[in-house]
Amino acid sequence: MVDVFTEIIINRSIEKVSEYAADPDHAPFWYVNIHSAEWHTPKPMRIGSQIAFKAQFLGRELAYIYEIRDYIPGEKLVMETANGPFPMETTYTWEALDQERTRMTLRNKGIPSGFSKILTPFLSLSMKSANKKDLLKIKNLLEESSSI
Repeated sequence: MVDVFTEIIINRSIEKVSEYAADPDHAPFWYVNIHSAEWHTPKPMRIGSQIAFKAQFLGRELAYIYEIRDYIPGEKLVMETANGPFPMETTYTWEALDQERTRMTLRNKGIPSGFSKILTPFLSLSMKSANKKDLLKIKNLLEESSSI
């Protein structure tokens, strides 16, 4: 099983951080490996919404559809996919530390199958590294931009 947990403190309000991070249209701007996000269901986001992502990971092009399983604005977002190299659940949480600091967590977990199963330890390390880069990128975007 792959279970990767990362977190970061972002010097912006919980409203700014959660609204930006929860919007799939922003994913290509802060996820290092995601190239595009396309809605397969009408906006706005709600439980059951489906978004198709295209990404590159470990030198491979990936296309997968996430379905929103749980969404509490300003608190938590849980997305799940059953297709791709292995089923994956991604969870974001946000916690206000004060009015201008937010702890954001990013957790990916799934059970690789087939050839991917052999690579589980490597996948975990690679995902942890990518997640750290993603959280650092969203931190920098939100802290450096006054328009977000």
